[in-house]
Amino acid sequence: MSSTLPHNVENSWQDAWNSAQDTIARIRDDVASSSSPSPRITRVGKVDAELLDAELVQVLKEPLTKALSLVDSAFKAKFDPELTLFIHLVLYKLSVWDHGASYGAKLQGLKYAPLRALTSSGIPRTTLALHSFISIFVPYFHTRLRAHALSNAWPDAPSSDRRRRIWELLTRFETLHGLLALLNFIVFLKNGRFRTLADRIFGLRLVPARRQFQREVSYEFMNRQMVWHAFTEFLLFLLPLINTRAIRRQVSSLASRVTLVSLLPAPVRTLVGASASPEAQSEKRTRRGKYWSLPSDHCAICADNASTNLNFSDPANALTSLSVVSPYTTAGPSPPDTDDPDYVPQFPIHSAYVTSCGHVYCYYCLTERMMRTADERSGVGPNGMLWECPRCTEAVFAADRLEAEAEGPEYESGVDDDDDDAMSGTMSFDSGLDTEFTDMSGSVGSFADSEESGMYSD
Repeated sequence: MSSTLPHNVENSWQDAWNSAQDTIARIRDDVASSSSPSPRITRVGKVDAELLDAELVQVLKEPLTKALSLVDSAFKAKFDPELTLFIHLVLYKLSVWDHGASYGAKLQGLKYAPLRALTSSGIPRTTLALHSFISIFVPYFHTRLRAHALSNAWPDAPSSDRRRRIWELLTRFETLHGLLALLNFIVFLKNGRFRTLADRIFGLRLVPARRQFQREVSYEFMNRQMVWHAFTEFLLFLLPLINTRAIRRQVSSLASRVTLVSLLPAPVRTLVGASASPEAQSEKRTRRGKYWSLPSDHCAICADNASTNLNFSDPANALTSLSVVSPYTTAGPSPPDTDDPDYVPQFPIHSAYVTSCGHVYCYYCLTERMMRTADERSGVGPNGMLWECPRCTEAVFAADRLEAEAEGPEYESGVDDDDDDAMSGTMSFDSGLDTEFTDMSGSVGSFADSEESGMYSD
């Protein structure tokens, strides 16, 4: 019984082997007849190869354009398409014609599939010549023809003109090419075979350059771009919240008060004789602003606006306004002669208003500065709400209309005595300050006289 059991098992194995011979033979035939599996090509690799080729053309074109512009400044406008054509031809000869892959495709580990031709690239020369003509020369001819048509106003020609018909035919070809390119790209996204119309016409498709291919993607550049984008977004959010005008004012005020002598210790100042005398100390206590030496019949705000406004319409005189008021910021030049009958202030005061510190400005200039300082909190005093006078650097907390008494011979007018008395009440000057405005007659007196003469003439 024990000797017959192994014999039966051996017979069952042999029967199973014999019955499986037909199935094994069929599998062997299928494996032998089937082609080797091709590795999967990512579509993004092919698209990146095309973008890399375009970027390489721009990288080579920019320095050549700059170098040739030194010889002829109009070179870029005249021969830009020819320079692009030359670069494309050189790159095509050194890459696709000789090795069967562009430089962008090589960086992505791709090449054109050989078409069973005895050439270095594996592609027939005729196919490469026609492919280069369609992908390089046709875009060049299109660019030149379109530029020539636009420069000669072909679109504006009459409908019966031959140039107008050629232009319409050109636009139709452009529309047809755009539609075909869109359809080809949709099909490419589906099967990933032919990237461009020229590749589809000649059956050129990109395949891996090596059998064992692994596409390595570096995210370092992407991470750097994301960090920089987040940083710029943060700056765009933060900068409007920073009051740069107040910071600049504080820094300039601090820099104007700090001198080299004040940084020295007291014994050193005494040793070098830099200690100020009582008269100098009393003069130092008198605060002086940027326009302290500006004549009193000039508006310091108008002078400051003129010093910061550039004349961009005339590049030759763009910096002229910066030097107009520079002599008034120092004590060197002598003041102008106000007794001259032809004397006209460079920055006259209109609608004169006197500040709490006793200086006179234009009404509109003073109102604009005080309101802007209060809105931006860029001044002095509590919370930076008070405007700083550019003559004495004192905080201005109030301003009143300057009232001056008109002087001159008596004259007859059409104004009644009651109206004259009422008007004279408004023209009486009482500033409540010890500062005298006798030297302001050049501007304030002329303003008051012109205002009064205008009212009387009515």
